[in-house]
Amino acid sequence: MDKELKLTKRDRIAIWWRSTFIQGSWNYERMQNGGWAFSMIPAIKRLYKRKEDRAAALQRHLEFFNTHPYVASPILGVTLALEEERSNGAPVDDKAIQGVKVGMMGPLAGIGDPTFWFTVKPILGALAASLAMSGNILGPILYFVLWNLIRMGFMWYSQELGYKAGSKITDDLSGGLLQDITKGASILGMFILGSLVNRWVAVSFAPTVSEVQLDEGAYIDWDNLPAGAEGIRTALIQQEEGRSLTQTDVTTLQDNLDSLIPGLAGLLITLLCMWLLRKKVSPIIMILGLFVVGIIFHAIGLM
Repeated sequence: MDKELKLTKRDRIAIWWRSTFIQGSWNYERMQNGGWAFSMIPAIKRLYKRKEDRAAALQRHLEFFNTHPYVASPILGVTLALEEERSNGAPVDDKAIQGVKVGMMGPLAGIGDPTFWFTVKPILGALAASLAMSGNILGPILYFVLWNLIRMGFMWYSQELGYKAGSKITDDLSGGLLQDITKGASILGMFILGSLVNRWVAVSFAPTVSEVQLDEGAYIDWDNLPAGAEGIRTALIQQEEGRSLTQTDVTTLQDNLDSLIPGLAGLLITLLCMWLLRKKVSPIIMILGLFVVGIIFHAIGLM
């Protein structure tokens, strides 16, 4: 009987260190896939002995992947456990491994940004800046040391957490637990994607639908404002009271669309891009196409 293949702690440390460079080959087509595959190399070498098996493993980890660089670690841990079980004969196929990666990267990305970029980093930055402004050289040193201790510590322990949790997932492969987790994570990812469409995708149609001349007193009379700071203060007060900045009330096509369903155009573009991806259209072609369409529409005054 062949000895069970197992990742050593040294392997996992090597993967953890490599994962700090996950954005090193970021690209517009598959984003973090190069850094992800680079991180997986120690595991692939340990778990697969034949050249063909290593090539196949490397190829499946060159698929699209993108999330917050620090919260990629728990996903990496779960993936390591799945690869380990697969190398020992468990029925874990490419679709299951990719499904777990894709299903987890969306929800975790929504956690990483507010946690690290909007909470931890500003707090440490404020602390370091207060020391630096007083002439204390410990300011930048403290920031560098604390930030790297927090991020590296989080990445290691979350990778180990994912690895241990992934081992438990693979214990019940025949019972469908992996499929249930994959499906649940994918649904959660779609919810988060839907909530972020209106924030990430902005479309504004420029054509004017109507232009109405406002009555006197409904707009700010810029010619009769007091001079200097008093005029600025008066204008701000009048704007707060609801007066228009111009003498005409212009309604654009985008205003009408927003009155029906805000963000409709952005949603339609997102759905179109998803449909094109299902049709195997290259993301690079889609990005270039959006650039060209945007330039043309702007030139003719549509956007």
